[in-house]
Amino acid sequence: MPSFDFDLFVIGGGSGGVRSARVAASLGKKVGIAEEYRYGGTCVIRGCVPKKLFVYASQYSEHFEDAAGYGWTVGESTFDWKKLIEAKDKEIARLEGLYRKGLDNAKAEIFDTRAELVDAHTVKLLKTGQTVTAETIVIATGGRPNLHTALPGHELCISSNEAFHLKELPKSILIAGGGYIAVEFANIFHGLGVETTLIYRGAEILSRFDQDLRKGLHEAMEEKGIRILCHDIIQSVEKTESGLSVRTKNDKVLTVDTVMLALGRTPNTESLGLQAAGVAINEQDAVIVDEYSRTSVPNIYALGDVTDRVQLTPVAIHEAMCFIETVYKNNPTRPDHELIPTAVFSQPEIGTVGLTEEDAAKRYPELEVYRAQFRPMKATLSGRTEKMIMKLIVNAADRKVIGAHILGHDAGEMAQLLGITLKAGCTKDDFDRTMAVHPTAAEELVTMYSPSYRIRNGERV
Repeated sequence: MPSFDFDLFVIGGGSGGVRSARVAASLGKKVGIAEEYRYGGTCVIRGCVPKKLFVYASQYSEHFEDAAGYGWTVGESTFDWKKLIEAKDKEIARLEGLYRKGLDNAKAEIFDTRAELVDAHTVKLLKTGQTVTAETIVIATGGRPNLHTALPGHELCISSNEAFHLKELPKSILIAGGGYIAVEFANIFHGLGVETTLIYRGAEILSRFDQDLRKGLHEAMEEKGIRILCHDIIQSVEKTESGLSVRTKNDKVLTVDTVMLALGRTPNTESLGLQAAGVAINEQDAVIVDEYSRTSVPNIYALGDVTDRVQLTPVAIHEAMCFIETVYKNNPTRPDHELIPTAVFSQPEIGTVGLTEEDAAKRYPELEVYRAQFRPMKATLSGRTEKMIMKLIVNAADRKVIGAHILGHDAGEMAQLLGITLKAGCTKDDFDRTMAVHPTAAEELVTMYSPSYRIRNGERV
């Protein structure tokens, strides 16, 4: 038997990498893990966590406005961007410390360096030039924003990475993209008082979400004052005395302080030594894996965004736990990527799990669609006009609920619980038998007794 320095070596200190390293080490395996930036990965350091903190910050402008309807007199309010950044940085440092502490407590050896593959069992640590060997290797290097270097003036633009560290809050911003990152940051900046424009090449924002929620959010954003330009893209960005001059495909010329590109993400596989080790990648530069997250090299696995399967933090963690079961517990376990609940922390929020109406109509001959749109109770005294939308997609043949979609406050929280319900295979009859919690918005989910409409063979009837 060959002798290795480590039983497992993990390249990448994000959610999937840290989880696989920590749990393997807690099982008594000798584990090394290398990260070139900060432990915690995209989610903790420059993704979900700081973004959610920014979302909270941006909501206070509406909270102050709403308070008047409930009898509160709120004095003059001001916002300090630098204080928010300082508080955010402090919290991120605390969380990174917890990630390191977890690895340390499990007796994993931590390397603060970039690591690259030399061959199927050898890793080079670039800071020292040291090489180490491992019986099993996990690649969990995540992804990065696509900088679109072919765009004239791309170097004048920022990505979501830089958005968390701006020295000054801009007075105006143009955000390119229609996915969840673009939409969330549009709402964040608008809520903080920035004149915000969103530009997207498609016909409607959030292309993979249910059409009713997409339209409902679009209308709500525009009503707030966010400008949305669909069917358009940035052609060039130039620096001028008055700011950044942006020319679009539709011959619009916009002048803004900041341009943010949120046009997709790229797997971090560049200069990783994959070719030397024999690890295959696809045309999008993502690591190719089988159903057990194994790469083309039998002892090398890949987890999370670097595989470009589903770019969500809980998915990377789930894949890591499946890796542990498969490799170290003699229990081959495939990651389950079906019925993943997800949320868009826009304002209002989107929470969703399962099939959209459009996708379900392609799979099932007949659907029942239950849909409610209403003004939430909180808005009755505040005077806010936004609406909530709740929607259940039901397979008419067996009454199973195959999709649940919510637009409104706390939609993400509801989506998590609905994820359990749909995963369990509950039917619409199960929903109907469930007692409502009153007064809540969520009670609509169990009080929609008659279909709003049916879809047969793809046609609404």
